[in-house]
Amino acid sequence: MKNQNPWSGTNMWRCIVFAAILPWWGFAQAQTAIEAVSGSIQSGAEVVRIDLSKELTALPSGFAIQSPARIALDFPGVSSAMGRSTIDLNQGNLKSVSVVQAGERTRVVLNLKTPSAYKAEIRGKSLFIVLDSGVASTPAVAVVANFAETRSRDSLPLKDMDFRRTNEGAGRVIVTLPNNQVGVDIRQQGQTLVVEFMKSSLPEGLRRRLDVADFGTPIKSVTTTQSGERVRMVIEPTGQWEHSAYQSDEQFVIEVKEIKIDPKKLTQGVGYSGQKLSLNFQNIEVRSLLQVIADFTNFNIVTSDSVSGAVTLRLQDVPWDQALEIILQAKGLGMRKSGNVLWVAPKDEIAAKEKIDLESAVAIQGLEALRTQSFQINYAKAAEIAAHLKAGGAGANAEARILSARGSVIAEPRTNQLFVTDIPSKLEQIQQLVLKLDIAVRQVLIEARIVEATDTFGKSLGVKLGGVDSRAQMGGDGGYQVSGDNRVAFGTSYSNLTYTTSNKVEGQLDAGGQFLTMPAVVNYPALSSPAAFAVSIFNTAANRFLNLEISALEADGKGKVVSSPRVVTADQVKATIEQGEELPYQVASASGATSIAFRKANLKLEVTPQITPEGSIILKLDVTKDTVGRVTSAGFAINTKHINTEVLVENGGTVVIGGIYTENQAEDETRVPLLGDIPVVGNLFKSKVRSTQKTELLVFITPKTIADRGAAR
Repeated sequence: MKNQNPWSGTNMWRCIVFAAILPWWGFAQAQTAIEAVSGSIQSGAEVVRIDLSKELTALPSGFAIQSPARIALDFPGVSSAMGRSTIDLNQGNLKSVSVVQAGERTRVVLNLKTPSAYKAEIRGKSLFIVLDSGVASTPAVAVVANFAETRSRDSLPLKDMDFRRTNEGAGRVIVTLPNNQVGVDIRQQGQTLVVEFMKSSLPEGLRRRLDVADFGTPIKSVTTTQSGERVRMVIEPTGQWEHSAYQSDEQFVIEVKEIKIDPKKLTQGVGYSGQKLSLNFQNIEVRSLLQVIADFTNFNIVTSDSVSGAVTLRLQDVPWDQALEIILQAKGLGMRKSGNVLWVAPKDEIAAKEKIDLESAVAIQGLEALRTQSFQINYAKAAEIAAHLKAGGAGANAEARILSARGSVIAEPRTNQLFVTDIPSKLEQIQQLVLKLDIAVRQVLIEARIVEATDTFGKSLGVKLGGVDSRAQMGGDGGYQVSGDNRVAFGTSYSNLTYTTSNKVEGQLDAGGQFLTMPAVVNYPALSSPAAFAVSIFNTAANRFLNLEISALEADGKGKVVSSPRVVTADQVKATIEQGEELPYQVASASGATSIAFRKANLKLEVTPQITPEGSIILKLDVTKDTVGRVTSAGFAINTKHINTEVLVENGGTVVIGGIYTENQAEDETRVPLLGDIPVVGNLFKSKVRSTQKTELLVFITPKTIADRGAAR
């Protein structure tokens, strides 16, 4: 809000005409009159001399203004007998003197070039005003500097541009620059804010217009285009706003926030922002002091009859709204503002009047005629809105009721309409509430990716060792002589030993007798048998055999299973999607009877999204991945993997909400006692198996708000 001085423009001319019409009438009524005003320089100081018809009994009260630079002196009970209202002096810091009479009071205004302090002194019938000595300086021409000067020679592309909403409701545009040497120019053109990035280029992906009106900030849209060697960004705010900008390394941020207008404040803005003035009074009546402030601020002040008393104060360069508040607090007064009219009264009187007004308003509501109005509901359910309107009721919750005591509402579900009967003022409130409640709910597409990866490795090494002595079958002596006719024979089993010592040849020769059987182990269904290599050593008569078979196996397997459920749901509405099979199992009752029940082995995604004001998405997730396990005597086992969590994800972003990693390592060795411990040779009497199995489960979630129906496809 811009404050105007009452002694400038139209108001000044009105006062001049008023003073020109009735100068002699005031002179006849007043005892003292101003006869002449002159200026001079004495000892380097500027002196203004005001000659009066009679000697003043006290110094006139006055105050100083910083912009425009002025000094005002009030002469109560003094008239003007000069015949003109403006005297041009143009002497040093003094430009002119204005003398204006209003009723029984005359104000003398010294129009200065720059603000200056003063001293007043009465000498006989003259009043001398001495201004502080100083050289009037010529105002310098304001040069608008860029926000940041250009220090880059080459034209580089901007990296990124984003929009955010702060917790206070301000709009924030974030631009990622190629480096910290890019020049930035910010200026306001009408109701738009223009930001230019010098020596910069704009990639095709950033040449766009962002419609951010739904974010609830003062910014309506942001348009970015290429203009020569500059990137031009036009920000279109709405309402009353102010902006601030800062840069940190390569990140440039410009913030636009709303200027909230408080109708009860004298001046808008943070703190006290009124025009500064200086007041120096001793034992002045409060009513007269309020009149001085009214003349300075161009406000109309209505003072209650109960306002009385005097105050002594000395204020130097204090905003006038702060000065008025100090005066009111010192005398226990209150103030109410209506347009440019201020009503000043004791606080008790103001509270009593407001109480009477409120009681009158309540009484009028009880007598006001009722009216019925219908509301067509488009997106919400009429019954739900009707429940909100009827919430509260009587008793302690009566204040929460939106309808008045005589109001009623009917919800018609077939046409989805509301019929409300109430007083007109309540109907207006209900209409505003319906407009805020009956809006299209934003939708969210949630896509999950459940990845199961397996990595297996196995290695096995085994041997078969055997031999046979067939000399007895070939007509010789079987076994080995111990003493005399006593002989000893060796074999892998008793039957093989009998065959070795028998002196009859029955059937075909059996050279496959085995002392040791430790082959490679097959643990992988895809392989039927391990690879083997066999060696037989025998003499020239082929009646003695030594057999050796080495078997080895190595297997490596990798697998990956990707499940990708996706679902679309409205904001803050729970959605569920599942796929799988149901496995039967028997259930026994208390009577001994059995029945068949089913248990699900499903892939299931259950999610409830919540879109935040700045555009991010809060997800309440329940993800289940069940598979059929091994077979038991009671039925199939279920392998379960389950995640239940709540996360915050930006729109279109991907987050890993959980993972399970398992690794199983096993190493088995089978050997013959004593023989298996012999170095090197002991490998012929042992079997080794080594296996490794790794499994990993990862769950990825990607939410995305749907701007239109095409995005859902």
